[in-house]
Amino acid sequence: MQRLLVVVNRSAGTADDDSTQAALTVLRAGADVTVAATADADELRRAVSGRGDRRLVVVGGDGSVHAAITALDAVGGLRSEDPVGIVPLGTGNDLGQALGLPLDPSQSAAVVLDGVPRRLDLVRDDAGGVVVNAVHAGAGAKAGAEAARFKDRLGPMAYPLGAVIAGVSTGGWDLRVEVDGQVVGNEAAGWAADGRTRVLMAAVCNGPTIGGATPIAPDAGLDDGLVDVMVSTATGPVARAAFAAALPAGRHVERDDVVVVRGREVSVTGGPVDLVADGELEEGVISRSWRVEPSAWSVLVPN
Repeated sequence: MQRLLVVVNRSAGTADDDSTQAALTVLRAGADVTVAATADADELRRAVSGRGDRRLVVVGGDGSVHAAITALDAVGGLRSEDPVGIVPLGTGNDLGQALGLPLDPSQSAAVVLDGVPRRLDLVRDDAGGVVVNAVHAGAGAKAGAEAARFKDRLGPMAYPLGAVIAGVSTGGWDLRVEVDGQVVGNEAAGWAADGRTRVLMAAVCNGPTIGGATPIAPDAGLDDGLVDVMVSTATGPVARAAFAAALPAGRHVERDDVVVVRGREVSVTGGPVDLVADGELEEGVISRSWRVEPSAWSVLVPN
């Protein structure tokens, strides 16, 4: 019989809700289950380090997965041959949706029991952090903060609303964005993100969506050994509104003031600017770099 350690976020109030219980009912029918309801990073790290031979299963959204993988990596337990199970019960669930995981808790729990491993890339930053889905700077971080005000009332629809609010109210940041040592820009349109051009938003994407399936980098692949880097210089009032309107359908990539490039190493300097990595906000960053670690971990996905 499979042995599982199921981690749930006690501070988010998901430990005893109906969706979590539905998932646990399915898991317990097919496995020996231990549940760890953790409230902070230290508790999570202790739970993960003491799991023994139990497979880690994360119940929650992208932030919960981010926290669990961070903890697993910190204790030396992140291995591609030891797949993680995910029951996506967050608001956005961008990683889960990109992996084709069911959003019904009972169905996603069944995938944990019967699914197949899929190896995924991991993005590491120079501050010791990891990114499983995407990190974005500028208007995207502001959009996340705006969306937080509406999440309780609107659920996933809070994210596009937050993007619209941020898109029409932000003037941009002086950022230099480099991918594999080259400054990102659009030569035909006459601009480069070289620290002298105002940047509305920069995103480093392992997965294609952020904020509840907003396709920030529509063609990004979780297992291609590369990140897709989206940079927008749509900082004028009309351009900001047009960018925000095009973003929910992924049409922003067609604009002259938007570029998407692929690479293995990315750096962003300037600001200070706020970052959001897998839904976690970090304020006032002036320099950060990221690199891709191909096939660093794996997740159980539908067979």
